[in-house]
Amino acid sequence: DISALGHRELDQHRELRDLVRLAAWEMPLLSTLQKPFTPPQRAQTPLRWRYTTYMGEQHPAQAKVVVEFRPKDLVELNEKQREKLLKLVGSRWDPLRGVVRMSSEGFETQAQNKRYLGDVIASLIAEATDPNADSFEDIPLDTRHVKRKPQYPFPPHWLLTEARKKELEGLRREQLLEEGGKVEKNLLVSGEAAIEE
Repeated sequence: DISALGHRELDQHRELRDLVRLAAWEMPLLSTLQKPFTPPQRAQTPLRWRYTTYMGEQHPAQAKVVVEFRPKDLVELNEKQREKLLKLVGSRWDPLRGVVRMSSEGFETQAQNKRYLGDVIASLIAEATDPNADSFEDIPLDTRHVKRKPQYPFPPHWLLTEARKKELEGLRREQLLEEGGKVEKNLLVSGEAAIEE
């Protein structure tokens, strides 16, 4: 009989042969089931979920779930209901990108946080579509939380034209000549000369 290590080696060899046999005989049969890929449309999947993983390590931020959606992709809402939804979400609405972004990390697992966010979004949509609730038409949409970055025009005198390139090259050449003259007059200490001495 052979040792336990030899039996383990034979088991690995048998498993590898089973996988090769499967790849040779069973995998080609799967090609009959293939379908062309059509990407999902935004109206079908308006919610985009983002998770954070740390590759098997435990981390406090691992349970955080972020959801983003565009209110215009929620086809069941009309324009007034959509505006009410934006007023309800408040500062989670980014008018520059047109996206509502919400996150949750209050529960221990990602599944619980995702379920919570799904429930919050469902309750927001239910409140926005409720005909008996206040419509908030008298309240303007608040966008004070959005800080627009100023867009500064590029100064035209900073552009490198041919004349400017020649001018800069002349200035560099003058500086090199001036520095070389100072080295010759021993006004500047040459590092190479100091090392050689």
